[in-house]
Amino acid sequence: MFATSSADWDTDTVCRLRQLWAEGHSTAEIGRRMGISKNAVVGKAHRLDLPARPSPIRRGFDTPPRPPRRPSCPPLAQLVPLAPTLPHVREATSRKPGPSALAVPRGKTPCCWPIGEPSSPSFHFCGAENVIGKPYCPEHCYLAYRKSRRSLERDVLGSISEPAVQASWGGM
Repeated sequence: MFATSSADWDTDTVCRLRQLWAEGHSTAEIGRRMGISKNAVVGKAHRLDLPARPSPIRRGFDTPPRPPRRPSCPPLAQLVPLAPTLPHVREATSRKPGPSALAVPRGKTPCCWPIGEPSSPSFHFCGAENVIGKPYCPEHCYLAYRKSRRSLERDVLGSISEPAVQASWGGM
């Protein structure tokens, strides 16, 4: 009396499906009890217009409403027309962020450097005036745009001839 293919949905198996469905069993459980796949159960239940079930993914979980999103910085191109970039000035790598020693042209938009953990209530953006053409203030530009140690070494080693490099490394 168990359905094993689509041709085996006789009156008895349809009645059994309706009974198990009404008892609230999952489609997988109904399939196990009837010896068919859960997809066969879902398909037949749909064709029989049996009442829909709540999703098992959402069942029993009342999620709290999400807090409103914080305003984000608008796209830079929308705020400031593109200007030529500032000339590269090499500074000591031990420099700490602080007031800029250079006279840097400032923009009218706030610095978009994030401060704090985004999920905490104290999270905010820096808000100081940005450098024209950049999304950050001078202090945060220094942090965001400095070259990595590997990049600096590559620049230095690229300017030295190959034999000189090998001699300095002991002829490796």
